[in-house]
Amino acid sequence: MKKLTRRNFLKSSVFATAGIFSIPTILPANFLKNGSPNDKINIGVIGCGRIARGHDIPETIKYNSARIVAVCDVDSKRMKEGKEFVEGLYLKKTGKKDFVNIKMYGDFRDLIADKDIDAVIVSTPDFWHALPAIAAARAGKDIYLQKPLSLTIQEGRALSDTIHRTGRILQVGSQQRSLNPWPQFHRACELVRNGRIGEIKTIQIGLPGDPSGNEEPEMPIPENLNYNMWLGSTPSVYYTEKRVHPQSGYSRPGWLRIEQFGSGMITGWGAHHIDTAHWGMGTEYTGPIEIVGEAVFPKSGLWNVHGDFKIKSKYANGVEMFISGDNPNGVRFEGTEGWIFVSRGAVKVTSSDPGTADKSLKALDASDQKILDSVISPNEIHLYESKEQHGNWLESIRSRKQPVAPAEIGHRSCSACLISHISMKLPRKLYWDPAKERFKNDDEANSMLSRPMRLPWRGLL
Repeated sequence: MKKLTRRNFLKSSVFATAGIFSIPTILPANFLKNGSPNDKINIGVIGCGRIARGHDIPETIKYNSARIVAVCDVDSKRMKEGKEFVEGLYLKKTGKKDFVNIKMYGDFRDLIADKDIDAVIVSTPDFWHALPAIAAARAGKDIYLQKPLSLTIQEGRALSDTIHRTGRILQVGSQQRSLNPWPQFHRACELVRNGRIGEIKTIQIGLPGDPSGNEEPEMPIPENLNYNMWLGSTPSVYYTEKRVHPQSGYSRPGWLRIEQFGSGMITGWGAHHIDTAHWGMGTEYTGPIEIVGEAVFPKSGLWNVHGDFKIKSKYANGVEMFISGDNPNGVRFEGTEGWIFVSRGAVKVTSSDPGTADKSLKALDASDQKILDSVISPNEIHLYESKEQHGNWLESIRSRKQPVAPAEIGHRSCSACLISHISMKLPRKLYWDPAKERFKNDDEANSMLSRPMRLPWRGLL
């Protein structure tokens, strides 16, 4: 099978044949309106929860080229607190109480329709990633999208195609690709790509599972929550607080543990680590060709995503990938001349994420210190250098050059996670065609590449 590199992908993809993968020259609306490349990029934030407050909003506000001008949330309490949070950060940064007038929207479609907004940050739950991003791209907005890219492979393909058709800039929040805060991932992948461990044979990835929970009673829907809107395209089910997000505080929300809204830690952490594995292998525009998995799923309770699991997959280049909670949380590349292990060290995403932080875990390790001390010469492979994920996105908006984690790369990383989840459900080896994005001779597996969507949301694909 021909290796599907970025070059081959561009030659063979449907959008390349249409001539629409060329570097776009369309600038955001604010640039056209005011005519100056020094104008601020006006940004609307869709979703004011944990990831927005803890990561996306404060990281974006650091940059003088950006100006957050609007927030959106289906929970009016969170929306109001999001407005106050942004205003507080600008007050601290500028010393001006009224530095910017933050608009509030309860419906992302109204925010996207605002012609004063050039770009959006989508910090919503996993099942609300692809649809707002597609709508934003069609409206001419650039997008920063939290990982994983999509809930299903059908959604991911629709989003990537839309981004390339419209020429918008989309950056996936795969921040292990940026030098800040974890430069070790770039270093590890560059060493592997330049043959410092010889020919890659296997990759070991460590990911935690999620704990199960109790049955939860039906509760009155809070007046501040548009629950039907929150459910979006997914089935209508009764409200209980642990299905959604806490009504007090911003700790880890319950939807992360429910299959209706995501696939659990295989996409939660897997979207990061599998993306790192792809980066190190140079397989960013393809995926596995064989996969087999097993997992323990709760037999009762509200929380029903996978617990302990094991995945084995094989790529066309012969590399075998093993993913399991038995491995340390990180990525270990094993080659004919040694190994490299890379992780975030003794940290979690947040204190409420599952898994125990191993204080002895090194952020970057190898079978021989000489591997880590190796110097990459000028004529060797040098990977894309992004200083920080949000800053790289803003730079790409101005230059119209692709960011470090564009839509198609995010889609391929997410796809590998999603077919891993499908393999947990089916007791057999699956054969995946990464070019057609279908399983070979397996109707049951292919039926799991999409999910039924409620009206009117399926019309956005």
